[in-house]
Amino acid sequence: MGRDLRLVYQQIKYQNKIFWRTPVAAFFTLIFPLMFLVLFAALFGNDEIEALGVTTAQFYAPALAVFGAASATYTNLCTATSIARDEGILKRVRGTPLPPWIYIAGRVGSAIWMATLAVTLMMSVGIAFYGVEIVGRTFVAAVVSFLVGAAVFAALGLFVASLIPNGDTAPAVTNATLLPIAFVSDVFIPVEDPPVWLETLGNIFPLKHFVAAFGDAFHPALTGSGWSWSGVEFSELTGTGEYAIGLHIAVMAVWGVAAAFLATRYFKWEPQADRRAGRRRRKTQAQTSDS
Repeated sequence: MGRDLRLVYQQIKYQNKIFWRTPVAAFFTLIFPLMFLVLFAALFGNDEIEALGVTTAQFYAPALAVFGAASATYTNLCTATSIARDEGILKRVRGTPLPPWIYIAGRVGSAIWMATLAVTLMMSVGIAFYGVEIVGRTFVAAVVSFLVGAAVFAALGLFVASLIPNGDTAPAVTNATLLPIAFVSDVFIPVEDPPVWLETLGNIFPLKHFVAAFGDAFHPALTGSGWSWSGVEFSELTGTGEYAIGLHIAVMAVWGVAAAFLATRYFKWEPQADRRAGRRRRKTQAQTSDS
């Protein structure tokens, strides 16, 4: 067990080096969400959003931190894995003595580490420059929400990587799925009294639950430590509410388990060209043997 953990750690270090050698990926993972925080604070000011009971930065810092974490795990992991498959790296790794699960664990561990950096950077800037508050009683719940959410989006990244045909399509597919969902998940715009269909659509996907579980942990007016299963949303009339992550964690967990199972079932180690060539070769051999 100890040897396996050391191998996973080495793989995480190796994947981290590859990440930092790709400045574009580092920019869009760490700096791009931070630019939104600065932009929104400049456009809307940092006054209190009355319907939410928090300042602009207090709302956007956790929400954009979640968006950065999703980008680090879902987008980057899907894209990097697909490109590595196209380049034959996954196929060669499978032919080495290294257990395949350790290699994948290294990729996932690196993605979660980058998500941690993205969240830490976002919240640090929010605290230092925009007066974002850390709520001590819900800090543990916030950490658990982050770990569950990051793991879920890592599983989704591997699952989508198993579906797309090649690495060239990965950025388009991940952005086309993540960005629209972000707009209905209270990441960029806190929608007051949304239409029922829009709220239902957001509640189906895990991103909104990730934003709610992590973001509410930084809401100073909400009570409780966050471990109850049903909470009361913030009320403008009373100025209070109860924070709960139970339901959000449950929804994310369902998505994570399903994505992990499907990724394990359909994950492809060989480039699509090699797979097609292999099928043609087996078909030719079968026809030859029949004749």
